[in-house]
Order: sequence, then structure tokens, then C-alpha cells
Amino acid sequence: MSSDKIVNLNSDNFEEEVIKSDVPVLVDFWAAWCGPCRMIAPIIDQLADEFDGKVKIAKVNVDEERELASRYRVMSIPTLILFKDGDIADQTMGARPKSDLVKMIQAAL
Repeated sequence: MSSDKIVNLNSDNFEEEVIKSDVPVLVDFWAAWCGPCRMIAPIIDQLADEFDGKVKIAKVNVDEERELASRYRVMSIPTLILFKDGDIADQTMGARPKSDLVKMIQAAL
């Protein structure tokens, strides 16, 4: 179902995988019950394959990681936040077309 290139994040590995990452990281804040989250899941998988080695693609389940969702002020899901050099470079909310997400990622490369 999901690409083996996607990193599942939690409060234990977030700093190492995202903040200290030497490549940009696109983090998908999602939940299993969220329809739009399920709609973009195949796009997230494609991005993980297409940008493998250049960008890290990761997911945070907001139901399991409420503290992380709160820290990044996730009010609506899906929320996609692009981190570069440990800082937020861009973010978007809602189901977005793949082309929008590709542009967002390419701007950080």
C-alpha cells in the first residue's frame, strides 16, 4: 500500500529524521479516518519513489502523535509541511494535485 521509502515519524525520531536531515523532508500529517488523506496517499507514495535520494518523504499520524501535530499547528488534515535545513520551507493544507506538490519540492532543491 505505501512505499517502503516513506518514513513513519513519531516524537522519538522526528528530530533525527526531519530537523537534522541533510535533504529536504516533506511531512504528511494525516489520519486513517481522513478521506482527503486517503486520496493523496498514492501521490505521496509516487513522490517517495520519484524523489528517492533527493527528498525524504515522511508521515505523521496525528491521532498517534498529537504533540507533533500541535507543535506544528496542524489544524486541518492533510497538512503537508516541507522542511529544509530543519526549518519550515513551505506548507499546504488539503488534498493537492501532484503537480503542486512537485513544484513545492522542486523549489526546495
